[in-house]
Amino acid sequence: MGNLGLSIYPEKSTFEHDKEYLDLARKHGFTRIFTSLLEIDGDAEEVINKFNKIIEYGNSIGMETIVDINPGLFKQLNISYDQLSFFKNLGAAGIRLDIGFTGFEESLMTKNPFHLKIEVNMSSGTKYIENIVSYHPNMENFRASHNFYPQKYSGISQSHFEETTAQFTKYNIHTAAFVTSMEGKFGPWPVQTGLCTLEQHRGLNVQTQVTHYRLMGTIDDLLIGNAYATEAELKAMSEAFFSAHPNFEIELINSLSDVERKIILDEIHLYRGDRSEYMIRSTSTRIKYKDESIPAHHTEPIKKGDILICNDHFGQYKGETQVALKDMENEGNRNVIGHLKKDSIFLVDYLKPWSTFTLSI
Repeated sequence: MGNLGLSIYPEKSTFEHDKEYLDLARKHGFTRIFTSLLEIDGDAEEVINKFNKIIEYGNSIGMETIVDINPGLFKQLNISYDQLSFFKNLGAAGIRLDIGFTGFEESLMTKNPFHLKIEVNMSSGTKYIENIVSYHPNMENFRASHNFYPQKYSGISQSHFEETTAQFTKYNIHTAAFVTSMEGKFGPWPVQTGLCTLEQHRGLNVQTQVTHYRLMGTIDDLLIGNAYATEAELKAMSEAFFSAHPNFEIELINSLSDVERKIILDEIHLYRGDRSEYMIRSTSTRIKYKDESIPAHHTEPIKKGDILICNDHFGQYKGETQVALKDMENEGNRNVIGHLKKDSIFLVDYLKPWSTFTLSI
């Protein structure tokens, strides 16, 4: 199980507001903090003290901070890559290199005496990771995370994400990526229309974003890029991340029988292994509810994302739960009792045979 995290931007906020946010997040199982120190404007000592105060507070409640930096900051603060005591004194658990060095420096940094984590950027798609690994880094202190993208349409594509992530997972490196809050108003830059890694996530609720990452199974830690998420979002993210089974949000029709509601909402569904390209079949419900009557109703043509229950006309299949993967004709033996929420229909393409899942409204 990975970790959940969030982002704070002390230069744009107050200690009190950030403290309140961290307390709220900790209550919902969050243990990581991301913050950005890409450049320091104004009084460096004042800025550093502000960061140190909230980072140390995070440490006191069990939340570790990774600080995003770039080589320019090393110059500005007169820090050398082989002398990282500044970040140890700041209270950070590690640093993220927004822009990397040549590979040798990163490897050397992982061998720092403070056991600071060195996190590198996963999103570039170059042979960067092979280069670092060739210098034999201390893998215990080595991590990687994707970028987030404040500009609409600038987030990475699904195919690029899969390709770049695979470059890191083959070395079993601890990975992270960003989701966006629908309510967060700011990030490290003046412009932001959400702060997500994957462009397709920009307009989606946090539950759907987290479930997508969970189903892909390649990212360990998920962090909210922008500030501040609402408590409802923190709770939804925590439930989607930590629940025993991935959950799909659905909308049900009004005229459902109690039996149909129980079949859909009270059961842990198992995606049958002999897969069909047309539907996900959860067959255990037909055994459990074999003695119940399920009259035919709402037997209209089936669309991708529809939730189906086989009715009394379907013989031994009566009571089976199905989720449509494609449009299909309906021969009158399947009740269309609801559908996946529109924005989450794409998630069914990532569910694997023999995996469990739940449905909720």
